[in-house]
Amino acid sequence: MTTRSRRSRGAAVLAAVSAFGLLAAGCASFPEQPRAQWTPRPHLEPQAGPNPQMPGGGGNPNQRPPRQGPSGPPKPPEGCKDYSPAVMATCLDPISAVAVLPDGKTAFVAERTTGRVLRTVEGTQDTTLVAELSVDTTGDGGLTGLALSPSFREDNLIYAYITTSTDNRVVRIAPKDSAKPVLTGIPRGSSNNAGALTRDRNGALLVATGNAGNAAAANDPNSLAGKLLRIDSAGKPASGNPTSGSAVVASGLHSPGGICTSLTGQLTWVTDRQPDRDVAYKFSLGKPLGAPAWSWPDKPGVAGCAAYPDLLSVNLEKGEAMFDLTLGPTGAFTGQPVTREKGTFGRLRAGDLTPDGAALWVGTTNKGGGKPVSSDDRAVIIIRQSGGNGVD
Repeated sequence: MTTRSRRSRGAAVLAAVSAFGLLAAGCASFPEQPRAQWTPRPHLEPQAGPNPQMPGGGGNPNQRPPRQGPSGPPKPPEGCKDYSPAVMATCLDPISAVAVLPDGKTAFVAERTTGRVLRTVEGTQDTTLVAELSVDTTGDGGLTGLALSPSFREDNLIYAYITTSTDNRVVRIAPKDSAKPVLTGIPRGSSNNAGALTRDRNGALLVATGNAGNAAAANDPNSLAGKLLRIDSAGKPASGNPTSGSAVVASGLHSPGGICTSLTGQLTWVTDRQPDRDVAYKFSLGKPLGAPAWSWPDKPGVAGCAAYPDLLSVNLEKGEAMFDLTLGPTGAFTGQPVTREKGTFGRLRAGDLTPDGAALWVGTTNKGGGKPVSSDDRAVIIIRQSGGNGVD
């Protein structure tokens, strides 16, 4: 069924690129590097004449060029109608997870507290209810992770990470069917129940679990709390895991905010909210998490992330921004970190890249502690204008 229909009246094109600002971190000093440019994604419509080209011409043939349009901010929202061409869905409860479909123009969005999974299509601001899961929201729990099946084109399955009254678990959602448990028994506690899901590039699901309020459980090999798990579509340990018969591929997480794998499959990143700082880990199969690759002592609420071969972008929920770290050829950070979209859409949590790597779908949580506008909470698309995406 279709809910909260909010048809766009011909969305204006937004050409103004979001301003960047430097964010200091620790005492590190880096040489200045070229920065990728971003802009809220316009509604793409047929236009007369040739499409505008990327600066310098040529470039990635799969990358969507920005459209030209009038400058200046969009009109303020009116009820559930949002005039920003970047906004794809409105008037939702706080969005905890996003999964973009293979066409790049459609996405599933998840609401943490209601347990609803909704489908939205670019350019409509409409949503259609796909599933409504029974969840327990205690200790940041609820519906907190969402991922497509590694074989989604064939089976149309969705996987979700949820908190129930007895545990945290991964469930499978089939079209027109109730959710079925896939991996159960992940500890549930008074806090740190949120988890995250994604697919790796080898047909497995990656699951980041919280420590359920028990710091010791994160390093207990007999507990699934505070772990990075790698499972197949049936919930069994995936082929190629370091320890045969075990789904655990890394330990030591506290309250994971997001997990993302690069388009080339070479890098996997996990964000985590620790008691004294927020961190990002670079993960390689067969190796421990080790020391964080980046730390935020001010604890801005690291959340969903997007991984490119040349860039790691992290959503900051409390910080109401995105944080970009440029990656060198070896995967080490280079250049100055950059914040963008500061305050543009408020609290940013969920994130997922389109398959071509040219656009990022993001979900807001302004009703969960921010300053919501009338159209919150929203699903938003932001496109990357330039800077080697490394599309497969």
